[in-house]
Amino acid sequence: MKPAEQRDADGPGAAPDAEHPQEKPVAARPPFDVPDGYPVAGYRVGAFLGAGAWGSVYAAEAPDGTPAAVKLLGPVRSSPGQRRTLAQMAAGELRFSRRADHPHLIRTLIVVTVEDPDRPELDGAVALVMERAARSLQDVLAAARAGTAVPGAERILTEVCAGLTHMHRAGWVHGDLKPANLLLMPDGTAKIADFGLTAELEGTHAYAPPLGSPDHVPPEWWSQRTGARGVALRPSADVWAFGVIAHQLLTGGLHPFLGATARARSLAAQAYARGAAPLRLDQALPARWRPVVAACLAADREERARTDLTALVARATARPAGRRRAVRAGAVLLTCAAVLLALTGGPEPAGPVAHRAASPLPGAIPAGSDVPTAYRGMIEGAARRCPEPEITPVLLAAMLKAESGFDPNAARPETGEYGIAMWTPAVFEAWSKAANHDGPKSYLDPGDAIAAMGNYVCWLDQQLKRRGFTHDLPALVTAAYRTSDKSVAAAGGVPERVRPHVDTVLRYLADYGG
Repeated sequence: MKPAEQRDADGPGAAPDAEHPQEKPVAARPPFDVPDGYPVAGYRVGAFLGAGAWGSVYAAEAPDGTPAAVKLLGPVRSSPGQRRTLAQMAAGELRFSRRADHPHLIRTLIVVTVEDPDRPELDGAVALVMERAARSLQDVLAAARAGTAVPGAERILTEVCAGLTHMHRAGWVHGDLKPANLLLMPDGTAKIADFGLTAELEGTHAYAPPLGSPDHVPPEWWSQRTGARGVALRPSADVWAFGVIAHQLLTGGLHPFLGATARARSLAAQAYARGAAPLRLDQALPARWRPVVAACLAADREERARTDLTALVARATARPAGRRRAVRAGAVLLTCAAVLLALTGGPEPAGPVAHRAASPLPGAIPAGSDVPTAYRGMIEGAARRCPEPEITPVLLAAMLKAESGFDPNAARPETGEYGIAMWTPAVFEAWSKAANHDGPKSYLDPGDAIAAMGNYVCWLDQQLKRRGFTHDLPALVTAAYRTSDKSVAAAGGVPERVRPHVDTVLRYLADYGG
């Protein structure tokens, strides 16, 4: 993070970008140079929509103008083994789509291999033409406020449950259920997508390549051996992923196993599965959904296999008859009140609240403090995503005030530091990867900068504890943010050269009641 002359060479930062210190990160470039209107299986390819680990997705149109999407899985920089895996994934996706059609599953319309020797980067690419969605749940979570359910969360979960249950009853396992693979159509309907790892059950389990998303695979995934046919997949793995996603949607993106990185979160999940740590669901998770998430996240996969997901979700979304009558009566009263107020010229009554209020956090920012309102939600969200009790909203607020005075345009060109969290570009690039959304991120964007700061500060806290530090952690974390955890360890505490800065942060922290 911090001043180049004070940051240790062996710390996580290294030097800032000396050539372009003020340059914002550029948008991610598509891996394929696809001309506008390029033909694929009779469809015309359009704008680049996004890229994942295995391919990229483009908007497309059928000859009759029907919107579609084309996913290109390319041979560029791929080994022969990887190309075979891609071909198998594409063929499996088409086979599944034809055999397990459902309103809440994205349909793959056709799979072809591009043959274009004049374009080496496209020649040999596998193209999947599919239904086009409006956005993914990953996009929705990127805009969510931590501690607040995303709009329509219960309806989305009900629809995803319906699609997933259909898959399992038809004898298939998805294998890579995550927010990026759950899509919202233009009318808001939720559909499961990306069936590259989907495999057909052979008795109690199926086989798939050893791929997956660390944040959404069950604890037993990490200890499974890869055989000649891949790793064993069971429906219980999808049930686990559904539980994680439900927790995220209903708490504004919070993972049930918190940590500064996906690796840290997976280790927390494994510790829970071993019985070394309890399951700690966020207090923002609605009470009626807690049994659903807890059942999905059962440590024993056999217990998960017995879970009737449809029944659990139905109970969570059902409303007692008395409550339904009260809601109907309330709706009538609101309608009557609206008519009366319209006739009298008074203001219309407010509609029903769309989101749950965020649960209070320990170390919450005081209402009358000088922390700008626009940044409070960002700071609280960054603190919520860290399981360490020392990383509170008021600590992050005190650090930001000391770093930049909450100025998103702050800059120290002489030390290569920029933005509200005073990031150096090279260091930000490394820590922004764990931020709350995909796509390009900027150290000058307050949301990106604060999210990355929360991830890094959380990691520093964990590193210091591993080094044996148990006291004065707010001060030590602040010092490490300015130097490194190794510097703090070498000094046996706060290095003298950053003591004035640490004292300033602690003074602000006391002002905020921390």
